[in-house]
Amino acid sequence: METILADSSVSVTELKRNPSAVIEAADGEAVAVLVHNKPSAYLVPASAYKRLLDRLEDLELAELVRGRAKERRLKVKLDDL
Repeated sequence: METILADSSVSVTELKRNPSAVIEAADGEAVAVLVHNKPSAYLVPASAYKRLLDRLEDLELAELVRGRAKERRLKVKLDDL
């Protein structure tokens, strides 16, 4: 059985019937959408999705910085730019 990575879940049929009620009942938390009792998708609030994207961007930038830290440094005068 697959792990459900949310505190609440809803069947896809229930979601189709009344999506507004599902979103309201979620109270700002993620909801697992189940098809045949297996997670098929997650309904994530827009604010949480934005935080996830921001965090992913931060991690990608940190990786880039770590990679560039090993590169040879060049001295540049501000007037040369």
